[in-house]
Amino acid sequence: MALSEAKGLPGGGSRLKMKLKKGYIQVYTGAGKGKTTAALGLALRAAGAGLKVYIGQFIKSGRYSEIKALKKLKQNIKVEQFGRGCFINKKPIALDITLAKRGLNIVKKVIFEGKYDIVILDEINIALYFKLIPLKDIIEILKNKPKDMEIILTGRKAPKEILNLAGLVTEMKEVKHYYKRGVKARRGIEN
Repeated sequence: MALSEAKGLPGGGSRLKMKLKKGYIQVYTGAGKGKTTAALGLALRAAGAGLKVYIGQFIKSGRYSEIKALKKLKQNIKVEQFGRGCFINKKPIALDITLAKRGLNIVKKVIFEGKYDIVILDEINIALYFKLIPLKDIIEILKNKPKDMEIILTGRKAPKEILNLAGLVTEMKEVKHYYKRGVKARRGIEN
């Protein structure tokens, strides 16, 4: 996001009431590590510029280190989780569907209230892949989003319909990962 894209004081924006002139749809997908990390980096940058950020995490639940850090920025960033905290690798259970649909209702309200400049839908692509929420609902939201709102969708297996709507798509490609050598998730690095 370039500061020249922001409304406000001359030179790009003010920390008081900065707004984006135009918001785009971004997708961070692929099998590689770093999709959520990239989205959170953008959230941090946006908060530093005075923008309001909402993060809805699908699938996830728990006290990840980034959630603890983001709570310290609660003036500009709000985070909510809509999952059981486990990675779905087979068949989702009814609770996964219930939590994802609850999350969809909340983020839809958040988007159309327009109180936030940036909305991050973390792991939404996985929720769509497992059919926890209908793809048509997300497409409708994206097509009708406020013009000055940036929306970021993360997660593996992004549907081509989402990719087609996006103004920016980044695919994280795994070249090498120490998990395959038995390294567990490390606090402050992976969780």
